[in-house]
Amino acid sequence: MNCRLESQAYVDEAGRLVIPAEVMFEYGLKPGSQIRIEKKAGGLALRTPVTHLRKVYIEPTNRCNLECRTCIRNVWDEPLGQMNTTTFDRIVEGLRSFSPPPTIFFGGFGEPLAHPDIVEMVVKAKSLGSQVELITNGTMLTPEISRELIKADLDMLWVSIDGATPESYADVRLGAALPEVLSNLRGFSDACGRSYYYFFPEPYTGPKIGIVFVAMKRNITDLPSVVRLGNRLGATHFIVTNILPYTADMCKETLYCRALSDLTYLPSSYRMELPKMDIDRETTEPLFWTIRSGHTLTLAGANLAEASDRCPFIDKGATAVAWDGSLSPCLPLLHNHTSFMNDRERGSKRYVIGNLVERDLSDLWNDPEYVAFRERVQGFDFSPCLFCGGCELSEANEEDCFGNTFPTCGGCLWAQGVIQCP
Repeated sequence: MNCRLESQAYVDEAGRLVIPAEVMFEYGLKPGSQIRIEKKAGGLALRTPVTHLRKVYIEPTNRCNLECRTCIRNVWDEPLGQMNTTTFDRIVEGLRSFSPPPTIFFGGFGEPLAHPDIVEMVVKAKSLGSQVELITNGTMLTPEISRELIKADLDMLWVSIDGATPESYADVRLGAALPEVLSNLRGFSDACGRSYYYFFPEPYTGPKIGIVFVAMKRNITDLPSVVRLGNRLGATHFIVTNILPYTADMCKETLYCRALSDLTYLPSSYRMELPKMDIDRETTEPLFWTIRSGHTLTLAGANLAEASDRCPFIDKGATAVAWDGSLSPCLPLLHNHTSFMNDRERGSKRYVIGNLVERDLSDLWNDPEYVAFRERVQGFDFSPCLFCGGCELSEANEEDCFGNTFPTCGGCLWAQGVIQCP
């Protein structure tokens, strides 16, 4: 029996595509909405309209109790602070005008649980009918906080775990102890009743647990063990992301140098299509050689060898709010910082649409300049800074050789699927 449920669209007598009402509602399709159509193998793909707000990243604070070697705070000179009640209440009130209510994700460049009012913030976010998620390093996930987050009806807890042993974990997240984090996460899982829900016919409805793993040369061999740890603690979601080197010293830890050099941003006449197959000792070497030799490569329909050129924040209909109420299009543009691209230092200047203390969220989201920026990014006609070898223009996000002005996204690793956020 096929239990897969699908909505069906149809073409009416006037030749217009009619989309089911429930799909229209979920993706914010309204009369007059402009939708980008892309050709795909075997069909067409409709991109979510840039006018639809689906997810809001909220940074409760940019303070943190750890000093991780992978952190952006190693290279910035930004003021530290935490969101006050007035600013957060302005966000909540602004979100009431959006339907359906966007997902709210508590996380940015700090530890959300370091904010003294984080549980109350979750409660207020849930009052909107939103799905609410939160990311933490796990060190402050005390039994009391766990019970309060569960009572507040948190939907998803993401925990960053970058090592499977106390030594490898502490090597990345300086100042933290893996046994403490695992104990805290086990306490959260037990408080959710995960140890027992398999014995009942009703599906589990409590908070889900996700693990985020920042991959680098020094810890990649720990990944299988981290997945096994997560499974034992009730995790159902895993995200593996690459490190973004904020210092020259961290460049040697990257795992994507060949991955980027093998990509081509120009269409190739050489194509190779691979099916799904077992990955084991017999197939690893020939598959590795094949993947390295293919120009335009697809694996079970997914393209692996061409530039992605897709902003995950625009695709998710997302926006980001810093602790001071500043609204930015994405997490990478939330703060000024420097990083390294192809071993060259690159400056990234923050891009602020406005401040939610001064302007309403709906007003800022629909600001013509912001809408035009989202349309430009969805089209992604930026210079291929990651692939061409680099010039002086690639050392900042203020201008590119295609004539785009600040902010430019041709050097964005998120847009090429190298860096991922929940």
